[in-house]
Amino acid sequence: MKNSQQTLIRTAMSAQVLAALALMCAPAQAQTQTPPADELQVSNTALDAEAIKSRVVITGSNAANRAPVQSALNATQPQSIITATFIEQTVTPLADFNAVARIAPSVSAGISANGSGLGESKVALRGFQDGEYNVTYDGIPFGDTNNPTHHSTSYFPARIIGGMVIERGPGNASNLGQATFGGSINLFSKELSNDFRFTPYLTYGSWNTKIRGAEVDSGVLQRFGDARLMFNASRLESDGYQTYSAVKEDNYQFKLQLPLGKDTTLTLFSTYNTIHSNVPDKAGVTLAQVALYGKNYSLNNDKTSQNYWGYNYNDKRTDFEYVRLQTRLGDWALDNTLYTYAYNNNTMSGQDASGATANGTKAGAAGNKNVPGYNKLNAYRVNGDIIKLSNRLDAGLLRAGLWLENSDTDRHTYDLDWTLNLPNPKESTAPKSVSYEQQSSWKQYQPFIEFEWAVAPQWTVTPGLKYVHFQRKLDAAVNQGTRLPTTAEQTYTTTLPFLTANYAISKEWAAYGQIARGFLVPDLSMFYVNNPTLNTPKPQTSTNYQLGTVHQSGNLTLDADLYYIDFNNKIATSGSGNDQIYYNQGGVVYKGLEGAITYYLGSGFSLHANGSLNKAEAKDSGLQVAKVPKSTTALGLLYKRNGLYGSLIAKTNGSQYAKDGEPAAYQIGAYTVTDLTLGYRWRVGGPFVKAVKLQAGVNNLFNKQDVTSISANSKGAAFDQYTFVPERSWTVSLNADF
Repeated sequence: MKNSQQTLIRTAMSAQVLAALALMCAPAQAQTQTPPADELQVSNTALDAEAIKSRVVITGSNAANRAPVQSALNATQPQSIITATFIEQTVTPLADFNAVARIAPSVSAGISANGSGLGESKVALRGFQDGEYNVTYDGIPFGDTNNPTHHSTSYFPARIIGGMVIERGPGNASNLGQATFGGSINLFSKELSNDFRFTPYLTYGSWNTKIRGAEVDSGVLQRFGDARLMFNASRLESDGYQTYSAVKEDNYQFKLQLPLGKDTTLTLFSTYNTIHSNVPDKAGVTLAQVALYGKNYSLNNDKTSQNYWGYNYNDKRTDFEYVRLQTRLGDWALDNTLYTYAYNNNTMSGQDASGATANGTKAGAAGNKNVPGYNKLNAYRVNGDIIKLSNRLDAGLLRAGLWLENSDTDRHTYDLDWTLNLPNPKESTAPKSVSYEQQSSWKQYQPFIEFEWAVAPQWTVTPGLKYVHFQRKLDAAVNQGTRLPTTAEQTYTTTLPFLTANYAISKEWAAYGQIARGFLVPDLSMFYVNNPTLNTPKPQTSTNYQLGTVHQSGNLTLDADLYYIDFNNKIATSGSGNDQIYYNQGGVVYKGLEGAITYYLGSGFSLHANGSLNKAEAKDSGLQVAKVPKSTTALGLLYKRNGLYGSLIAKTNGSQYAKDGEPAAYQIGAYTVTDLTLGYRWRVGGPFVKAVKLQAGVNNLFNKQDVTSISANSKGAAFDQYTFVPERSWTVSLNADF
């Protein structure tokens, strides 16, 4: 498998060279000009029907072509479709993918304390935290290898995303990922243009922020078998909202599609991303620090402080590649995707940003006030193959397939004395300057089968079954937590049934239902104890019951749903320290109501609203669990006509608790963030410049800097760390099509 993945990377890189040659040979003049974005219908092809079954089904609806989020008439579970047009015309060009997702009902948080796209952010989906739901790109699940969490500024900034579908449920058997438990956030690459286009772009904004980049679309290359390709390169630089928190990011993306005969298409994709940023490893600020330095305090210019900017930075490199072959084998359609992705995060940090740990190290003389810190590495590569077969039978559509994947990970934390720039031997046993040093891996496979049974012309029922086999290994010279040499291995298996249905009440109205099982593999932390053989908890599972309805007409889109999720096998611990034992205990009941509506008023104006009521109550106590907002709400006024467009959208996250048990001191109140965007696209139509677009945006229009999270500190409430909505900011963007 490793050799095949190395070949894949070489193939993708070689394709970039061929792409450059192809562009050089392209016709000097463009073919038929692509209509401006504000006149395009909502695209279907960006939403891959084989990667995700809930595809956009829209005619010439005014409302559907303006809706920030909507559902498809053939949906089989609650979903939110977000189009490329919304991302380009409403979301700041700085944004990460979480800033796009946060518009949807039941999606909470998604705000970076350093400014949109200038620092990591997290979103919760119905209260399920990052690591409890999937994130995919073009149908490929990706995430960290200790648990399936995500880094929102890595891999795919919003400016290279061509669409998004948020699925609030496990989906069908063919939905892939380690955490179908909580649903999926599905990202899609941009569509390839049929016409040649060269588009340079610039963005300037608050905090000395700027983006410079360009995209080249080849159009159809008739001399190269009607191939189409795209290359995008950009650089983001910013001082950041928080003190001494500068960011520099480079992103490169390449995509090629080549028809190979009548029924075969080959797709090559590659993206490479690097980030250097000054940020403490554990973000947040204490209330005492807020009182002294303000809500934007993060790092300082004091070399005697653990928060000195020169001691706190990270360098991240990511790449993501795939080769996809779609063809026919007789009556069967074959879709095979071979992929690889990697993440390398080398972090340097002061010991404790909260101030709870005093200066002083063991690297120097006794009683010194040297600055302690550490170097942390998280580096992994994941390789996989997704094989899907489908056959259209008289009774319906049969799908079957197999997901294969492996990973290799290297992680460590080395203790440092920043004052002396030497290792800090603070640990009690050798190696005294090593907190942990470990390698881990997994091998997994998931075969699945499902049948989309056409019970009647207006009614489909889809039963399915998936088997999960997940083997995880740890080989640690110095294990995290125990600091003992440890080797461990655990295999988790489960069988997941699925049943969904969709009924077309009319051409404009449909209803759906779902009963499905989800699962979540236990974290690598199950091995961070003295005796890992005693830690054999079952994967956490969920049983989802959902009912919903979708309406689409000329001036109205509407969807609503009810959900009830029975979460079992909740992992708990007993014992203390390194002798902790993890086991299954109790669970949580998630239930709620969700909906979204867009109404086209006429003359280019439309109104949008979406919202949710969400409960997540522990079965043993009946109390709302931590980090689950009791509601979400979004309200928006949008305009799009004759090249002019704009939006005013307010998103509210309801109140929640930062700790389980609903302690009053850890209640986070509801907060609202309002964003404004205005833009205009000129159709120049000249021999060189085809169109010009100018766009301006204001984030946090009313400058409300409320608390978004509280991280409790084991050393006392005085050292709890808070994050806040960043202050009001602006951007101005200009691009041109040549």
